Amino acid sequence: MGGNLNIAKEILRGVAQVQNKVNEQGGINGKFLQIAIINDNNNPEIAAEVAQKLVKDNSILAVVGHNSSDATLGAGPVYQNSQLVMISPTSDAKKISTLGDYIFRTVPSIRFQADQLSRYLINTAKKTNVAICFDSSAEYSISLKEEFTSAIFADGGKVIEINCDLADKSLNSLDKVDQAIAQGADSLLLIPTVNNIKAGISIAQANQNRLLLLGSASLYTFETLKEGQKTVEGMVLAVPWHPQGVEDNGNGFITQARQIWGGDVNWRTASAYDATMVIVAALKEGNSDRQTIQKSLSSTNFSVEGAADEVRFLPSGDRNGGSILITITPGSKSRTGFDFVPLK
Repeated sequence: MGGNLNIAKEILRGVAQVQNKVNEQGGINGKFLQIAIINDNNNPEIAAEVAQKLVKDNSILAVVGHNSSDATLGAGPVYQNSQLVMISPTSDAKKISTLGDYIFRTVPSIRFQADQLSRYLINTAKKTNVAICFDSSAEYSISLKEEFTSAIFADGGKVIEINCDLADKSLNSLDKVDQAIAQGADSLLLIPTVNNIKAGISIAQANQNRLLLLGSASLYTFETLKEGQKTVEGMVLAVPWHPQGVEDNGNGFITQARQIWGGDVNWRTASAYDATMVIVAALKEGNSDRQTIQKSLSSTNFSVEGAADEVRFLPSGDRNGGSILITITPGSKSRTGFDFVPLK
């Protein structure tokens, strides 16, 4: 929560929506679903400390979280060693797939983000020379940079090296954009962390719409729209879900969300909803201890209806699914003058 309060709220809405739905229907096998809210500050050290406390509390049957990949990587080994299921709705670093069989994700593999952004750039936007600004202190940012670099070369483009590290407090945004342009870049991929969205927005502001902007899912925030304004117009992001990108399915997630929260929710809420629904499904099967919950989720037959489609897991614990492309256009829904909308 301390890292980015708005993002924390987005995640909590998804969990709360499931809790409300389940408990209004009488709970699970006669028991209400109870949620404990823990703050890890998006800090891997604090996340590991939190995890140590949670694994010792026998009333905790599973964990929805953590938010940032670094926090998940910090806490994941603790859950794995103590056999407590952890399902992250938002962490997408590659290394998380190797943490063990008690670690799951309702967000798709970061490779899907990279592939979609690369194909859009090469095949649709007809751009071939892309520069990258990433955060060297964040495992997810490193993962997306590596995956995107591989994808762009495979698709026939190339990466312009400008050493643009968003973790560098002395980074001169204007110099980096000018350098990219001078070296022949026609596009720019921004991969800030959720704790440092401002660094990515600063690059966009310095760019002044000169280079086509691509963004990671972390940039899907109110802050991006409010602070970026016209400088982020036209930016293309790959995200797991968007309310206008899917039809409301049989469980009425989108309709319910609008009724409860007073407007559209974003991919973090949908993914947290899915993570909580996964745990509820395991509990409804009578799996009321940690080990049987894990066995249920690991079954090749396991699936549950999520916010948009069925949630299934690969053997790695990653979600079996993809991403969609969205862009930023003038609009009134966010009350900033700009909105995220599916890319047509």
